[in-house]
Amino acid sequence: MPEARSTILLVEVDDNLRRLFAIALTLHGYDSIEARNGIEALAILDRHRFDAVVLDLVLPDIDGASIRQEIAAINGHLPVIILTDNREPLRHLNPACVLHKPITPGDVVNAVRRCIAESRT
Repeated sequence: MPEARSTILLVEVDDNLRRLFAIALTLHGYDSIEARNGIEALAILDRHRFDAVVLDLVLPDIDGASIRQEIAAINGHLPVIILTDNREPLRHLNPACVLHKPITPGDVVNAVRRCIAESRT
C-alpha cells in the first residue's frame, strides 16, 4: 500500500502566494489546505490533522505569533514553518524553520520536506 501523502496547512493572506505555494506542494506530492487568515486557520486546525503548517506571521485578524501558540497547545510536535519579513530572532515561537521574505515556492517545498523529515526522526 502506498504511503499516505503529507498534508500541509498553508496560512498566507496573499491569495496569489498561497495558491503558488499550494500548487508547488501538490507538484511535489503534498496535499494542502489553505487559510487566508487566523480565524480560518484555527477552524481548520480543529477539523483536520496536519503534518506541517506554513504560517505567515502577518495576518489581518490574529497575529501569527498567537496562531503559533494555539498550534503548540493543540499539537506541540507539529512542525511550523514561519514566513516573515522580520529579521529579529523568533526562537520564542519555537519554529521548525523560518523563511524570510521574499520567498519562492521552491523555498516552501524544501522547508516542508526538511521539517517533516526531521519531525519523523
